[in-house]
Amino acid sequence: MPELRKDPIVGRWVIIAPDRAKRPITVKNEPTHGEGKLCPFCEGGETYTPNEILAYRDRGTKPNDKGWRVRVVPNKYPALQIEGDLNKRGEGIYDKMNGIGAHEVIVECPFHEVSMANFTEDHIREILWVYRDRLVDLKKDHRMVYGMIFKNVGMAAGASLEHSHSQLIVTPIVPVNVWEEMNGAFEFFEYRGRCIYCDIIYQEISAEKRVVLDMPNFICFAPFASRFPFELWIVPKNHNSHYENIQKNELDELGTVLKTILMKLEIALDKPSYNYIIHTSPFDTQALPHYHWHMEIIPRTTRIAGFEWGTGFYINPVPPEQAAEYLREVDVDVTGGRKG
Repeated sequence: MPELRKDPIVGRWVIIAPDRAKRPITVKNEPTHGEGKLCPFCEGGETYTPNEILAYRDRGTKPNDKGWRVRVVPNKYPALQIEGDLNKRGEGIYDKMNGIGAHEVIVECPFHEVSMANFTEDHIREILWVYRDRLVDLKKDHRMVYGMIFKNVGMAAGASLEHSHSQLIVTPIVPVNVWEEMNGAFEFFEYRGRCIYCDIIYQEISAEKRVVLDMPNFICFAPFASRFPFELWIVPKNHNSHYENIQKNELDELGTVLKTILMKLEIALDKPSYNYIIHTSPFDTQALPHYHWHMEIIPRTTRIAGFEWGTGFYINPVPPEQAAEYLREVDVDVTGGRKG
């Protein structure tokens, strides 16, 4: 069983998960489909994955068979496992607990596609709805506290398989990075009486120079203190602390925004490796006036080295104003794409 161990100095929890070392790693340029080699995420490879948890399917098709458009399965090599009790305990000055949680893979299409930017807007919307559905379901489990949805694209971003997919890891504690973000937002709210994210939206729209895309319900901009070149945030204009409370009209627009931004990044940076992460509020909180869910997209164009690891400082060689201007000028047509 995986184990959660707490660093007694900074309060950071670490997952010790030996089974993760067994996961397959696809070598770059190695074929993962065709030539008699079946990708486990392609339609027809359902027996190569654990049984599905959820799937958006064509009418009349059976679970764990062909006919799906988006499919959710347990990770075959989970960082945390769903079965068991937390069993919180101590070992001298150290705190630890069983590695209870959830680790799921969202297989985003039945055909072999590497780039999410090549999907239709409607297909991306289905993926975003799956994210919501899984968060709504998992928050019913009292052991689960925080759900993080993320996507790794390319080896430099930590992807082990090239077929387009994203992941959901739910933990029994709130990660320290999330605590820091939420505490900073709370301190601003206590002092000013306003949500800092709402203030940022207003300021970025007023300044314009870091805005990449401004839509009725969402804004995408390069953050003022960007840690990485071409780092982008997608933030809903309407205050909402929990992603799973997103409204249909907002989600429909988010599908268009996400496709547009991913296409811009692929054109501007020649299909870079990247991560995106949805930052949302913990399951055990009601609607929060000080916190605002948002999505962060981080192209992997530079590497974190000794200075960054040792200090927590980041060195970004591309000013966010310059990155935003460059991306604004990239013209894309979002009407095309493949749908499962």
